[in-house]
Order: sequence, then C-alpha cells, then structure tokens
Amino acid sequence: MIVRMWEARAEPYGLAELLTWVCDVALPEFEHDPAHVSSEVFTSTDHRLVVVSKWRNTPRVWPDPPVTLVVRPPHAWDFTQVDR
Repeated sequence: MIVRMWEARAEPYGLAELLTWVCDVALPEFEHDPAHVSSEVFTSTDHRLVVVSKWRNTPRVWPDPPVTLVVRPPHAWDFTQVDR
C-alpha cells in the first residue's frame, strides 16, 4: 500500500473554494480507480489543505488546482507503511 499526502496552501480568501475544487473535481477523478482505497481531506487554520489517500499500487497524479486559489504549487509525498 502507498499513501500519498498532497498539500496545498490556499490564498487567504480561497480555502473554501479550494476545498470545493478538491471534493468536487479532483477526488471524483480517483474514487472510481480500482487502485484507490480511500482518501481523507484536512484543513488547517493557516489556509492549508491536505489530502491523504491510500493506494493499492502507484498513486495517480493529481490535477493542478486553479492557480488563483493557491499561494504556490501543491506538494505531494508518497509513503509506505513500516512493519515494526
């Protein structure tokens, strides 16, 4: 299993719009993919939005959000679980 953490920092006025874009545009593109297991969406008080998604194999590449909603391009990191 691979976990992808995708993080974007929204313009101060754009967090609600970015959240809508993630939930209504980006996530629906993945949810039908058989490799997609689940996704969770988080926001913070400093206008960040994080999506943590779990994949059976290589995660799909996220679409770019509207540039008017973000301070900088989003970042993504992939993680694998550690057996302990």
